[in-house]
Amino acid sequence: MQEVWGYRPCLWKIVLVGLGTLCSGGLLLLLLYWLPQWGIKGTCTQTSLRDAHTLLLRTTVGTRHSIIYFTHHSTKYYWNDVMQNFEFYRGLEDVKLSCSSIHSDHSSGLSKTLQKYRRLFFGDNEIAVRVPSLFKLLIKEVLNPFYIFQLFSVALWSAEDYYYYASAIVLMSVISIATSLYTIKKQYVMLHDMVAAHSVVRVSMCRGNKETEEAMSTELVPGDVISIPANGMIMPCDAVLIHGNCIVNESMLTGESVPVTKTGLPSSGDEATSSYSIEEHKRHTLFCGTHVIQTRFYTGELVKAVVVRTGFSTEKGQLVRSILYPKPTDFKLYRDAYLFLLCLVGLAGIGFIYTIVLSIMNKVPAKTIIVESLDIITITVPPALPAAMTAGIVYAQRRLKRAGIFCISPQRINMCGQLNLVCFDKSDATKESLVGSTFVACMVTCHSLTKIDGKLSGDPLDLKMFGATGWVGITRRYLPLTCLVMLSSNLLPWFCILGNMLFHFNSLYIGIVRQFPFSSALQRMSVVVRRLGEKHMDAYLKGAPEVVASLCKQHTVPQTFTDTLETYTRQGFRVIALAHRQLESKLSWHKVQSLSRDLIESNMEFLGLIIMQNKIKPETAGVLHELQQANIRTLMVTGDNMLTAISVARDCGMVRAHERVIIADAVPPKDFYPASITWHYTENPAPTDGIHDKHQNQQEQSYHFAVSGRAFAVIMEHFPQLVQKLVLRATVFARMAPDQKTQLVDVLQSIDYIVGMCGDGANDCGALKKAHSGISLSELEASVASPFTSSTSNISCVPSLIREGRAALITSFCVFKFMALYSIIQYLSVTLLYSILSNLGDFQFLFIDVAIILIIVFTMSLNPAWKELVWRRPPSSLISGPLLCSVLTQILTCLAFQVLAFLLVRQQSWYETWTPQSDACNISRSDLTYNLNVTIPKDQKNIKNYENTTLFYISSFQYLSVAVVFSKGKPFRQPMKCYETLFLFLDITVCVCVYTVYIYDLLTCFACLSSKMRYLHLTMELQDDADWPPRPFTVTYASSPQSHISAL
Repeated sequence: MQEVWGYRPCLWKIVLVGLGTLCSGGLLLLLLYWLPQWGIKGTCTQTSLRDAHTLLLRTTVGTRHSIIYFTHHSTKYYWNDVMQNFEFYRGLEDVKLSCSSIHSDHSSGLSKTLQKYRRLFFGDNEIAVRVPSLFKLLIKEVLNPFYIFQLFSVALWSAEDYYYYASAIVLMSVISIATSLYTIKKQYVMLHDMVAAHSVVRVSMCRGNKETEEAMSTELVPGDVISIPANGMIMPCDAVLIHGNCIVNESMLTGESVPVTKTGLPSSGDEATSSYSIEEHKRHTLFCGTHVIQTRFYTGELVKAVVVRTGFSTEKGQLVRSILYPKPTDFKLYRDAYLFLLCLVGLAGIGFIYTIVLSIMNKVPAKTIIVESLDIITITVPPALPAAMTAGIVYAQRRLKRAGIFCISPQRINMCGQLNLVCFDKSDATKESLVGSTFVACMVTCHSLTKIDGKLSGDPLDLKMFGATGWVGITRRYLPLTCLVMLSSNLLPWFCILGNMLFHFNSLYIGIVRQFPFSSALQRMSVVVRRLGEKHMDAYLKGAPEVVASLCKQHTVPQTFTDTLETYTRQGFRVIALAHRQLESKLSWHKVQSLSRDLIESNMEFLGLIIMQNKIKPETAGVLHELQQANIRTLMVTGDNMLTAISVARDCGMVRAHERVIIADAVPPKDFYPASITWHYTENPAPTDGIHDKHQNQQEQSYHFAVSGRAFAVIMEHFPQLVQKLVLRATVFARMAPDQKTQLVDVLQSIDYIVGMCGDGANDCGALKKAHSGISLSELEASVASPFTSSTSNISCVPSLIREGRAALITSFCVFKFMALYSIIQYLSVTLLYSILSNLGDFQFLFIDVAIILIIVFTMSLNPAWKELVWRRPPSSLISGPLLCSVLTQILTCLAFQVLAFLLVRQQSWYETWTPQSDACNISRSDLTYNLNVTIPKDQKNIKNYENTTLFYISSFQYLSVAVVFSKGKPFRQPMKCYETLFLFLDITVCVCVYTVYIYDLLTCFACLSSKMRYLHLTMELQDDADWPPRPFTVTYASSPQSHISAL
C-alpha cells in the first residue's frame, strides 16, 4: 500500500488562502484545483492518520459506527489500530482460510446478524458506474488549463478589438468542448449499460443445510452461500464452488470464447490444507460477470458456491475500475512535450519583458503596454496543442479497426511504435495441431468438452483428440455423472472385432463421474469414470510426459521413455502422456467426490504417448523474419515441453541453424545442498583445431538461453543477480505458468525493453495487461484482457500494429514540432512588428489560424503507415540532438528570412514611413478624394504598413514550408501524395490574400464616401476602368510628395 499522510484543517491557513483568492481574482483557487496536493498543504497541518480529517488523496473521509474509513477510486480503506495504518479488504480470502475450512465453516451460509455486520464493511454488492451530469462534465472540462488559457486569450483579444479572431477561437473551443463532452458522456453511458445489464439479479441464498431464501444480489457479502440454478446465470459476484460442477463462458474477462469447466473446491488431501487464493484456485472460482451455461449435480443436491468477493473487489469490478481510473501513461514523448512547453513559456517571458521595455522607451500608454505584453504570451504557447496531437492517434485507431485490430487504450498506440521485443505464446500464436495417431479410451474421457445447444465445445486440442476416436458425447446433468460418452454405431463391428468380442453393448458407454480440470501449475488433468455395467471405477490421467511419468509406478514406465520422448520433442512434435488406474470396487459415488486429487493421481499405470505435430502456420515464419529484420527481438513463452519449444523456435526462425541453445536447468536447495544451475547444450559443438576465422567466432558467440518455468522460479528466488543477464539472451521459455509470464514481462521491462505480448486472453491475461502493448488473439471485437484485440487468429496483426504505432508516433512528433514552429514564427513576426509599434490585424490572425494552421494540423495525420517495417525505430524523445537541431535550424531560417524581408522592404524607393493617416496600399490618393469633405478613419494601431504586409506574406509561406519539412514520410509513413491538392489550395489562398487587402481597403474607402452619396457613381466608373484594380506587383505613385485628405 502506498504511503498516506493525514491532515487536519488549519484556520489561519484557510484565512490566508481566502485572502489570496480574493486578491488574485480567483486564480489561486483555480491553481489549488489543478494541484490538490498544494491545496491540502496550504489549508491544513499534518497530523496522525488516526486523527486526520483529510488525506493527501482526493477522497471523502468519514466515520461509521466508530469505524474510520475513506473511499478512493471506489475502494474503501479502513483504519487498523494494530497496524496504525489504513488497509482495504478484498473479501473472504483476506482471512487466509484453508480450502477445507471453507467447506467445514462456511458451507452453511451466514446468519442475518453477521451478514448485516459485514455489510458495514463491504457495502452493497454492486458495481455502480455513476454517469455524471453534463453540467459537472462541462465544469471539469472548462477548468482544463488549456481552456482557461484560451479564455484568458479571448478576453485579451477582445480588449484589442480583435473581435472576429476571438469569435472564431470561441466557436472552435465550443465545438471542441461539445465533442469532448459527447464522447465522454457516451463512454460513461456505454460502461454504465454494460455493467448494469446483469449487475442486479435475484439469487437463492442458503442459510443452514436446507433452508434457502430469495434475495437481491446487492445484499450479498463475502461468506454468503448461493445456489447456482440449473439453467445457469450471470454471476453477480466472485464465488468459489463447494458442491457440483459448472460450465462457464468467461469471454467477458479473458476474451476466450471456449467454455471452461469449474469444479468443486477440494475438501481433502494436501490441496485442501493450503490457503484459498483466487489466483491459485481459479479453476474452482466463478467470476463476476461470467456466464454460467450449465450446472452438473447429483439428483436432489444443489450446486453451491461461497461468495468470496463483492462489488468493485471482484475481477469484473477491478476491470471497471481500471477503465474508470486508468493509470497515467508514462511515455517519454509526453514528458518531453511538457518540458518543451516550459521552454516556450520561457521564450514568452523574454518577449514579455522585451515588449514592456520597448513600450516604455516609446512612451506607450500603460493600458497598451499591459495588453500587448500579455498578448505575446498567448502567441507563444499554442492552446490547441493537445487536440492537435490527439488527431494522429484517432486516425491510427480508425485504420487499425479497419484492419481488424480493436483498441480500448488509444494512448498505447504510440507505445507500439517503440516496441523492441515481442513475446509469443506458441500454443496460440505460431502452431496448429493435427493428431498424428489415435489411442485408447483415455482419449475419449480425459478432456473438458461439453455439449452446448447440441454442439460439442471446449479446448480445440481436446476436440481434435475426441473427434479422432469416433465416439460421441451425451450430457446427463441429472445423473450422478459429469458426462456420458458412447461409441458411434458405425464403429461397433470394427471395435468388437478388435476387442475380440470381449465387450457387450453396455460396456460401450462410459460415464465421467468426476473431473479434475487441466491446471497450468500442475500440468495435467484427470477424470474418474465408470463403464455402465461395471462395479469398479477407473481413473485416467493426461498431461506433460515428465509429470505423468512421475505419478506412475516405475515398473510400468518403459526404460526407453526418456529417449523416445527426447526423439519426438527434438523433431518438434507435441507429446502428451496418458496413464490409468483401476480404483477399488468399494468406492461409491459420494466417496469419490470427497477423495483428494493427489490420492486419485497416484500409483498410476503408464499407458503410452500421444504424438501430435506442431505444424507452423504459413504466415508465422514470414512475420517473425519481418520483425527480426526490423531489429525487434522475438521470444517464445509457452507451456509446452522444452525440447518441443526449441524445435519450433528453430523451425520458425527464432533460433537459426548455426546458433547454439543453452538450457538453464535450475534446482532448488535440498538436503543441505544449495540451489544450483546446470547448463546443458542441446547440441554438442563440433571439435575445432584451434584455427578460427572471424565468421566462425561470430557464429560461436551466437547463442540463446532456454529456461523452463521451474528453473525460472528457482533463478528468480535464489539467483537474482543472474536474472537480467539470462533474459538478455534467452529466447525460449517453456512450461511457463501464467504468473511466471507476468514476472518475465516485468523483468524485461526492468532492463528498459519496450515489451509486446501476443497470446490468448485466458492464460496470458496478466502478461497481456503488464506488457506495454498486449495483443489478444480473440474472435471478440474487444477484450478487456488486453489493450489490443485482433480478430485474426494468427500473428500477422503484430507487424501491422507496430507499423501503425510508428506512423502515429512520427505523426505526434511532426504535429508537435509544427505547432511549436507555428507559435515561434508568429512570435517572431509580432516581435518585429512591435519594434515599430505595429501588430498583425484581426483578419490576418484569423486567416493564419483557421485557413492555414487548422487545415494543416488535421491533414498532417492522414498519411497511413509505411508498407514495411524498417531496421531503425522512430525516436522516442523530443529532447534529442537530431530533433532539436532540426527545430533550431528551422527557427534560425525563419528568423533570417523575416529579418531580411523586414529590412529590405524599408529600403525600397516606394517605401513610406507609417503615420496614422498613411496606408501601405495607397488608397488615400489625392486624385480620388481631392476637395471632398470626408474624414478617413485613422489607423491608430499601425496595421496598414509595409512591414506588416511583408511579414504576413513571408510568415504565411513559412507555415507551409515548415509543414512540408516536418511532414516526414518514408520509412514510417506513406509519402505526401495526399498533400498535393492541399498545398495547391493553400498557395491559391495565400495569393488571393494579396488581393484581399486591396478589396478590404476599397470597401473602407466606399464607406467613408457614403456620406456624399458618391459610391454609386464611383462604382460605375471603376467598372469601366480597365486599369482597376491595379495589376499584381505594380506600384502607384502619388501625384504630389505629400497628398492627404484634410478633415474639415
